[in-house]
Amino acid sequence: MRRQRPRLLVPSLTTAAMLAVLLGLGTWQVQRLQWKRGIIAQLDAAERLPPAPLGDSPAPYSIVSATGRLRTDLAAHYGAEVRDRPNGEAPGVHLIVPLERAAGPPVLVDLGWMPNHAPVPPLPAGDSVTITGYVHPPEHVGWFAATDDAGLRAFYTLDPAVIGMNLGLPTMAPFALIALGPPPTDRDAPIPAEHLPRPPNNHLQYVITWYGLAAALVVMFGLYLRSALRE
Repeated sequence: MRRQRPRLLVPSLTTAAMLAVLLGLGTWQVQRLQWKRGIIAQLDAAERLPPAPLGDSPAPYSIVSATGRLRTDLAAHYGAEVRDRPNGEAPGVHLIVPLERAAGPPVLVDLGWMPNHAPVPPLPAGDSVTITGYVHPPEHVGWFAATDDAGLRAFYTLDPAVIGMNLGLPTMAPFALIALGPPPTDRDAPIPAEHLPRPPNNHLQYVITWYGLAAALVVMFGLYLRSALRE
């Protein structure tokens, strides 16, 4: 038995270290799982509240309502996204239109996704409209972002300041408003967002993975230990 001790020392220490790492990763993912569930619960609760009037400094992703006149003469496109349609997958863009308000600078409104080459639907340009949506913070140009084409009013970074400047509106609210609502009956009309964006929550599978590897390690070491002690 004493001869086995030096032989088992290194495998035992190595296994203990690996087990500690796997259990630590699993426990960390459990904490992340609870944190992510808390965020999703807050989003669910926020969607059940009535929209608040849009102020000067709204919290990101808060649901608000804004009233004003849609500048359909300055309609533009944002992004590039493929979606499933009744006739198959279709590429499309988001229709973005400035909303001029009686109080405060214009706010850029994302009215929703629409197929490429679909005509801009008639919007109430002269009348006052109320848009309900959530506040989206400004984006910044990334390393792999496509280049905006101001001439075609095609933008790939949702930066209200840059888009407003290219549309002839140098003073814009420092955030965008993503319209919320049910799907339209017109197949070519912009499809607004139906709910607040949800962060991906894959932590449960990571918990199972790390704890599963820890259990497998214990079993493998147990088999090795039994074999070594029989020799």
